[in-house]
This record gives sequence, structure tokens and C-alpha cells, in this order.
Amino acid sequence: MMTILTGLFIPCFVDQLYPDTGFSMLKVLKHAAEKKHVHMEFGYNPEQTCCGQAAYNGGYWDEAKHLGEKVIRDFNNYAYVVGPSASCVAMIRNHYRKMFYNSALHNESNALSKKIFEFTDFLVTVMGMEDMGARFPATVTIHDACAAIRDYGLTHQPRRLLQNVKELKIVEMKDHDVCCGFGGTFSVKHEAISTAMAEQKVQHALDSNAAYIVSTESSCLMHLQGFIDKQGLPLKTIHIADLLAQGIN
Repeated sequence: MMTILTGLFIPCFVDQLYPDTGFSMLKVLKHAAEKKHVHMEFGYNPEQTCCGQAAYNGGYWDEAKHLGEKVIRDFNNYAYVVGPSASCVAMIRNHYRKMFYNSALHNESNALSKKIFEFTDFLVTVMGMEDMGARFPATVTIHDACAAIRDYGLTHQPRRLLQNVKELKIVEMKDHDVCCGFGGTFSVKHEAISTAMAEQKVQHALDSNAAYIVSTESSCLMHLQGFIDKQGLPLKTIHIADLLAQGIN
């Protein structure tokens, strides 16, 4: 049986603040491979670094390109690359093509952009998996992150997976696809606006009577959980990888 070498792209945000989400993703991917009877070998390069998104969005393109060169070389030998963040994957998929157009890494950049996937997209679109056998007895509402929808192009994949989680109930909140207010450095430069946007998003979640806000983006969830904790509200956030890992032996 052919072995499919798959690289784990763990964004710096997950690596530094939410490492358990990376382990959850690996757990779910291994389970999916077993269920599909596919021989996948997962590799993690401990030397991997930031994809350069923060520098790129801040206008520091030279610095972003320097980081991108390392990312391309770090993941050059994998058949697939999977990451638990649509925004970081979209950076590599879409913006590397601009940064490395007609450069020495033009071909390598294009090759990486075709084989790197956001976690839920990889499960549903590439592996054809929608029922992971997970169990999560709670009512949840879904936050569709800006970058996930508009930059990566994520659509139905997270909901397909959540709909098959046992004992889980999904209640859609109002404006589920409206920005939560994080936006990277936006939350620092425009704190008042960012906080107001988080307040609105959290209120919509509370109105849905859900116990959890689920998303593909740890950064959005950190922003929302910070507001929730400060206000002492009866609501929690959870990354979809952590949710799907529940109930999987």
C-alpha cells in the first residue's frame, strides 16, 4: 500500500497559545485515515516558523517573503500539507503566489499552494470524510471567520462535520459570517471598534442559547473568549479540531 506523506502545518498562533489544537488535529486526521483504510504518514517539522501573514498584512513584504521562503522549503517534500487555520493556509495559497511570482521559488510556491489545505476542507474535500464518530453533548453556534470564507473560500465543510457529531445541536446565530473584531493588528490599533465587534458577536451567540462558539480559527476564538471572560458570561469557545477529537478513542 502506498504511503501518503502529509505535513502538519502548525501556525505560530496555535503553536504558542493553543498547542492542544494541533494535537487534536493530528488525532482526528489519524482516525480519518484509519476509517478510510488509507496509509498516511504524518510529519511535523519542528523548525517550521510563522507563515508571514502578520508581516504581510502590516506592509512588511520583504520580511514576509523571507519567512515564506523558509515555509516553502520546510514543506517541499510532502504530498499534502494540512493546517488548523484557514487564514494562515490562505496566506500560503493565495499571497505567496504574488510574493514569489517570477522568482527563484515561483514553481515551488505554486506547487505548495495546490497541496496545502485547511483542516476541515482536507477532511471533507480530499479524504471524503464527514462522520468522524465524534460525540459532543452540547448546543453550539458557528462563527465563520472572515479569512476562512473570503480569503480561503471555506463554505460547507465545517458544518458537514459538525452535523455528524453525536448529541450535538447546531443553532445558527445572527450574522454568523460577520467579523468578530480580531483582525490581527486591527484589534490593537482599533481597540474600541474591535471590542464593540466582539460584543456584538458574543451577544448574537448568547441569543442563540448555545453553550459554545465553534470556529476554524483560534485567533478569533481567543478574541471572543477574552471578551466573554472579562464580562463573566455563560459561554465558551472551542476550535472545531478540539470538538471533533472528543469521543474519538
